[in-house]
Amino acid sequence: MLALDLDDTLLRSDLTISFHTRNTIKRAENAGIAVVLASGRAPAAMEQFARLLGMHKRPGYLICNNGTIIQESQTGTIVYETRIPPETALTAFDLADAEGFPLQLYENDVMYVSRSNEFADYDQKLTGLRQVVVDNFRAMVEAGCSKLLIPGDPMILKPLEKLLRAYIGNEATLFTSKPYFLEILPPHTDKGSALAMVAQKLSLNREEVLAIGDSMNDEAMLRWAGIGVAMANGDERIKNIAAMVTDKTNDDDGIADLIEQYILGNKSFPRNR
Repeated sequence: MLALDLDDTLLRSDLTISFHTRNTIKRAENAGIAVVLASGRAPAAMEQFARLLGMHKRPGYLICNNGTIIQESQTGTIVYETRIPPETALTAFDLADAEGFPLQLYENDVMYVSRSNEFADYDQKLTGLRQVVVDNFRAMVEAGCSKLLIPGDPMILKPLEKLLRAYIGNEATLFTSKPYFLEILPPHTDKGSALAMVAQKLSLNREEVLAIGDSMNDEAMLRWAGIGVAMANGDERIKNIAAMVTDKTNDDDGIADLIEQYILGNKSFPRNR
């Protein structure tokens, strides 16, 4: 199984997948490789890329929201979903709101925000989701959510992350997916745990799984997989964790190059560190 992150991994900077990469992925599938997309994006923001790869025509899986949702690619059926405990989500909201940060959550094809901000506007352009400002965002959080996102300048997000870890670190999963996006997920939830579930559904063990990513939300996935690969354009922390780093970036068909060399070619993968 080949598990691929989307942004800055499979997707180029202009949010496209080259014909060469699409064709190479298809060749890998024809050689017996199951391809899974694993992203921090909500399901609605992943489906266009799944369709571009033809995943709507065959059984397969999408790991969405960094592992809070697993969806069948062919039917759209959600086969797994977990949500943040309401009291934990409310604590996170109250702390972030008191420090002056906006918050976001995602349901279906809508991105709900506590107030307008430049980072939410960028996220809207990135995902294509509709943005809705909610007056009583706290009530929406109390009703339940699978993921909370706190956007902000990386320098001021770091102290907030420390504060949140002190208060809810044992009750939630926290990480930065991009330097300016701090994400809060249910406890023990990440791409790695979701990938393990998908592998079990496909009767594969971890040694048969290759995962590729670029950012800290990919850490658990790269650590769980038998072979974890970081993109050449990836975060240095992820490069230090991975078994290997691609020769090319996401803008230079790094995924296609790796597939051609190691999956379709004769090169041997190193094992995870």
